This record gives sequence, C-alpha cells and structure tokens, in this order.
Amino acid sequence: MTNAEITPPVLNTIDLRGQRLSYAELRQVVPRQQGEYTEQARKTVDEIIVAVRERGADYLRELAARFDGVQQTRLRVPEEDIAAALETLDPSVRAGLETAIERTRAFAAAQRPADAHIEVAPGAKLVHRWTPVRRAGVYVPGGLAVYPSSVIMNVVPAQAAGVESLVLCTPPQKEHGGLPHPTILAVAHLLGVKEIWAIGGAQALAAMAYGVHDGTDELEPVDTITGPGNIFVAMAKRALQGVVGVDGEAGTTEIAIVADDSANPEYVAADLISQAEHDPHAGSILITDSTELADAVQDALARRAVATKHAERIKQALEGPQSGVLLTDDLDASIAVANAYAAEHLEIHTRNAADFAAKIRNAGAIFIGPHSPVPLGDYAAGSNHVLPTGGSAAFASGLCTTAFMKAVQLIEYSAEALAEIGDSIVAVAHNEDLPAHGEAITARTKGDSA
Repeated sequence: MTNAEITPPVLNTIDLRGQRLSYAELRQVVPRQQGEYTEQARKTVDEIIVAVRERGADYLRELAARFDGVQQTRLRVPEEDIAAALETLDPSVRAGLETAIERTRAFAAAQRPADAHIEVAPGAKLVHRWTPVRRAGVYVPGGLAVYPSSVIMNVVPAQAAGVESLVLCTPPQKEHGGLPHPTILAVAHLLGVKEIWAIGGAQALAAMAYGVHDGTDELEPVDTITGPGNIFVAMAKRALQGVVGVDGEAGTTEIAIVADDSANPEYVAADLISQAEHDPHAGSILITDSTELADAVQDALARRAVATKHAERIKQALEGPQSGVLLTDDLDASIAVANAYAAEHLEIHTRNAADFAAKIRNAGAIFIGPHSPVPLGDYAAGSNHVLPTGGSAAFASGLCTTAFMKAVQLIEYSAEALAEIGDSIVAVAHNEDLPAHGEAITARTKGDSA
C-alpha cells in the first residue's frame, strides 16, 4: 500500500471533563495495549529455556536456522569482525554515536551513588556500600529497525557502575553473512565491548543466564541481564528473574504529551508520530484541557502521518486502543491523568512547563518544554531510553547506573557498643521464641558458656 492510499489517522477521544475520577479509576480508563502476554508465549519461552539448558549450542544453532535463516558455525563473533565493522560505519553516524556515548557516560557517571557511613552510637558503625555486579549481559534486538542507541544505553551505565565483565547478545543477520548488523558491532567496538554472541530472542537470555559452551568458546553465566525486546524476550526476563537480575519487562513504546492552549500543535503531532513509528502497537497519548489544541493536533496528524515513511504502521498505532486524546477540565486534572497513566515518555508542552514537571510523580522520563522532544532522549540527550512501560513507571525506574550495582551493609560494633544494647536484643529474641539468638549476645556480653 502506498502513502497515497492510506487514509489520514484519527486519534480516539476520551472525554474526562466533568468527572471526578479517583486515581484507581483513572488507571482503568487511560488507554493501554491489551493482551500482550499470552499463555502460549509463556509456554514457548519456558520450553526454549529448558532446551537451551539441556542442549546448549546445538539448539541455539537450530533456532538461528529456523528464525534467522542463518547456518552458524560459531556463535561468538570474532573480535576482528567487531573491529572491522567500524571501518564501514558512515562518518556522520559515527559522530552522532560518539556524541551520544560522551553525554550518556557523563550522566551515568553522575548517577553512581556514594557509600553511606554512620555511627548510630559510640562504637556502633554501619556502612551502606555499593558494589557492581561481577558480570552483566546486554541484549539488543533485531526486528523492524537497527538499534545502536540501545547498545549505548545498556553498556554505558554498566561500565559506569564498574562491571568488570560484559557480554552482548544480538541476533545473527542473514543479510550480513550470519554476523549481527555491522552498526551494532561498530558501536560495540566504540564502547570497548569485545564479547559478542550472535544469538537472538528468548534463547539469548537463557544462554546468558545459564551459560553455553561452543567448542573452545564459553559464554559464562551473568549476574544480571538488561535490554529491550519483543514479548518473548519480556517473558524470558520474567521466567529468569531470580536466576539472574533483570532490568524489567519492557513492553511496546509509549508517549504521553500534556499540553495546554500554548502548545504548538505541529510539535505535538510530530512527537506523537515519532513514537508511533516504532510499532503498530505503540501508544501515543495527548492529555489536554484545550479542545482547540486537540482539534489542531488531529489536523496536523492527518497531514504528517500520511507523508512520512512508515505511514501504514503509524496509522495502526495512532488508531489503536492504546492511543488517544484525553480531554480534561484543567491542568490539575491533566496532572492527575498523567500520574495515573505513568508514561514511559512524558512530554510537557504548557506554560511554566518546569513547574508542571515538578508535580509529576509517575513517568519513566519527563521532557520539559517545546525543545525537548522524546527523540532527543532516544539518542543524544545523555539520559537513558530504556524506560518502564505499561504503567510500570508508577513503581519502576528507567535503566541507570545502579541497575548494575547492589548494596552491601557492613556492621561493626565494639564490645562496649554491643553491651549497651545487649539486654534489649535478648528481650526481643525471647519474645520471638528464639532464645539462641539471645545466647549469641550473652556469650559476648555476660561471658555465658554452653
């Protein structure tokens, strides 16, 4: 179908004016994608994980032949192929990627938390010490587009955390002789990543979680896995959580824009389209108290959506049940809706946008004002674009340096400090019917012997 044959998209409208809905009620009425996680997908992923553990590299080759059309002789990408990919990278693309790396590194370094030290009483010392995981696995998908930016967003915070061992898994490409896409290899080389395995899908996560031997090559198990992917990747994260740490079950992308009558409808429409371009199931939401702006945005969408490259995909996304215009009574009501929706990406196009942003509790990332569009964060703002979706921003954070770190608590009491609270500990231990706990204290404070 050509663009000329595509009818202009129209966002569904949900009129919330004149209603006093609670937070829970708003969570129910805001648009969402439905039915993404299926029982069949879960069973498929469970079977893949078991087969990877039992059959290892042979099974991974079978899946590469079935899903990627690739006959693999070696799963690990030779380091010389990683280095060679950089030579073919367009200089302007390289410059853009290097800018993104520089800014993302600066922000990731600033996120590294300081250890906390406190003496709660004389001789009673406590330390909250942050340590990086020893080894991390990063997954970068193939699919409708190539995502070198996702390599940056996942690798840089791991490096900033101090992770000493890092592996990248990404699907083999038939078009590139069974190697991953050369742009993925090139950006990995820019980042200093030397261990890359050409494995895609849920099987890649299983391989990183449990490890794989392939001749003389060994994919050693990791401690945590991050990276985006389709439903099967998300379900693999759910199944493997507890075996390894995971960054979250990222779903299809979404954008919400809160705007008043001061917003530029062309900017708003362009930004809604930019996220709809990702996937037919992507969510694009406009929250506004201005019917005039809503009408102007609909007009701009109709013109812009049919003129851009992926018009059919964009139309499906904009007209799907996961997208729409939400009309509110005023800006306070718009704040309530935005917090209930808990967008992955939230743009604010209002007067005093920074003040408005301070009132937002739930969002993966907030883009403030007319010159901070989501694609800025997707590529080169320095922020991270791996963000919580599907309303999970109400309790989850975007990927950052601490995702690759864990905290260890250190306790050091002197004899005098222990003696000061010993009797209190013994009393509580007896109250819980754990007398041996108390005896571990009195052995020190009273000199008791068994």
